[in-house]
Amino acid sequence: METTEKIVEAYVRYVKRWFTIPNIKCKGQMEIDLLAIDASEPHAIRRYHIESGISISGGFSKLTNRPFSEEHLKDRVKQPSQRRTLGYFTSRKFSHLGVLETLRAYGFVPGNYSRIVVSWGWEDGVAEAARSQGVELWDFRHLLLQVADSAGTDKTYFTDDTLRTLQLMALAARKELKSSNPGQA
Repeated sequence: METTEKIVEAYVRYVKRWFTIPNIKCKGQMEIDLLAIDASEPHAIRRYHIESGISISGGFSKLTNRPFSEEHLKDRVKQPSQRRTLGYFTSRKFSHLGVLETLRAYGFVPGNYSRIVVSWGWEDGVAEAARSQGVELWDFRHLLLQVADSAGTDKTYFTDDTLRTLQLMALAARKELKSSNPGQA
């Protein structure tokens, strides 16, 4: 599991307080990044299929609405830009037959779950296009800050290395330095 996916799962678990199942293998060499269940309301269970596509590389950081092509996805040079398109998520990550079959096995059938893409921002017009296709967008930068904020105020000892690191970072950022001397706090 990539660190960014672990941070998304930490957000869903510790900020949203949803149950999660990460990295589910599917037929056709596909994988579901994260399934989540919100059972906070006693008479309603909400289901979420969450896919992450985080890149901070200049030209590939934002999600785009450029055309997606399965052929271009096979081309090593064109592959990175294809993985940053909304079409990549809607056509491949959410609609691949192996993914849909696995979702059904977990009780996720069309109409009873939400689809979410987590990205490092998106270009103009992508949010509207996503909504029209029934996809919600989450900005990873906001999730990261919320996880750090939540972990930094929680005195729980987290055994998850990623969450523990974020917790320590947030706690360190909150502490006033008692001295201007680096290395002393």
